[in-house]
Amino acid sequence: MKNISQSRFFLSIILISIITTIVSLNSDISESFFLDLQASLSMYLGWMIIILANGFVVFAIYLIFTKYKDIRLGGPNAKPSYSYINWIAMLFSAGLGIGLLFYGVAEPIMHLNSYPGMIEGNSSYNAGKAIGLANLHWGLHGWAIYSLLGLCFAFASYNKNLPFRVSSLLGPKVSENRPLAISIDIIAILTTVLGVTTSLGLGTIQISSGLSYVFSIPETFLNKIIIIILITLIGLTSVSLGLDKGIKRLSQVNMILATSLMGFIFIFGPTVFILNALIQNFGSYINTLIESATWTEVYDTTSWQDGWTLFFYTWWFAWAPFVSLFIARISYGRSIKEFIIGVLFVPSLIVFLWMGIFGNAAIYQVINETSQLNEIVSNNYTVALFALFDVYPIAKAVSILALIIIVTFFVTSSDSGALVASMLSSKKHVGIHDDSPIMSRVTWAILLGIIAAVLLYKGGLTALQTSVVICGVPFSIIVVFACRQFYKSLESELEN
Repeated sequence: MKNISQSRFFLSIILISIITTIVSLNSDISESFFLDLQASLSMYLGWMIIILANGFVVFAIYLIFTKYKDIRLGGPNAKPSYSYINWIAMLFSAGLGIGLLFYGVAEPIMHLNSYPGMIEGNSSYNAGKAIGLANLHWGLHGWAIYSLLGLCFAFASYNKNLPFRVSSLLGPKVSENRPLAISIDIIAILTTVLGVTTSLGLGTIQISSGLSYVFSIPETFLNKIIIIILITLIGLTSVSLGLDKGIKRLSQVNMILATSLMGFIFIFGPTVFILNALIQNFGSYINTLIESATWTEVYDTTSWQDGWTLFFYTWWFAWAPFVSLFIARISYGRSIKEFIIGVLFVPSLIVFLWMGIFGNAAIYQVINETSQLNEIVSNNYTVALFALFDVYPIAKAVSILALIIIVTFFVTSSDSGALVASMLSSKKHVGIHDDSPIMSRVTWAILLGIIAAVLLYKGGLTALQTSVVICGVPFSIIVVFACRQFYKSLESELEN
């Protein structure tokens, strides 16, 4: 208890318990309320979210060419704690991996079926647009947000010796105002815990659906509870081992297995089709990036943008405290230029390859009518990944591998969420060799599992997911002020 900020720790747990109880007991009303609020925010502030998301891409790239690009996180003599491979593996596992497994097949097919501007009968145009939109939603814009806030966290902690907290990023006037600082940090903790919990619940549904699709195991609540318990227990072991022995090793396993799965689809799938598509997708993405990234749907009467691009932009902002702080924790010793390239461009390249291979393999099946994938995704997109494997050799073995990858990715996300919540609720500075109190990490890991189980039982996951997305709107403003404070501090770092 000696390094736990009791006000942040206990108030967060109390508020999370209250929110979970209210949402669980009133799931339908909560879902309707949050969906209406999200629609209103998109209607009146969608333009702001789009401007900010694009502005952060421009600012992140700009930093690579400034005189500050060689400033090292931790001081001029700081050495990176992790090799490039381990660094990228942890970036991918905590910030992206499970999302690509969930949406890598489903999203391109869903766009292929329906989006404003699609041309009936022109499968080539529609397929290219579908992959381009998936890359837009998972590529540069999200990682620009993560990279900038992560840079703010790392610089404040390693160069200014401030605690790993959101309030530390907003200058002394905020951090020294104790009630305001605690309130901001509690909001960050709530967003982190509820966001990871939502993903844990949705991942449990995907694993359960996969088991049902592959092995005909019933999708009962008991089976879902067993899955949550399994993930929580593995996560507890990993989070107790700490960053180096737990999350790092799991991330290495994740990358090896995920790369193997992607290689299998590439080699045994329509290889030449995928190669040609990757080249065409790249040109199309670059050519239409500005238009797609700034589209506000102002001349249309549909709500597609609200449910997709704006949803993803606000989701990235909402997840920024969690993922960015974790990225900062593993990025000691990197220069600003190195950090931006590693966090912005490398994961975006991985997204491009993943969507290009899995998405195009799926589109090939739809265009050539070699499977029922289109209908399966329309009916239940949670089994899209497993349905893709049906036309491949050793489909059942590949499905088992995919299930193992999903579990390991979710364990990594759970670990990272528990670690970040613990760091945000710590009393003092948590530096390069201190991962925050183990009791705090274990508490958060157990709480994540309990909340996910309760919400699955009561049916409040959709409401909670929407509420997390709504939090992205105020956090987008916080990121702006954090970047402003960070940029103001860079000059003094050069003088030192």
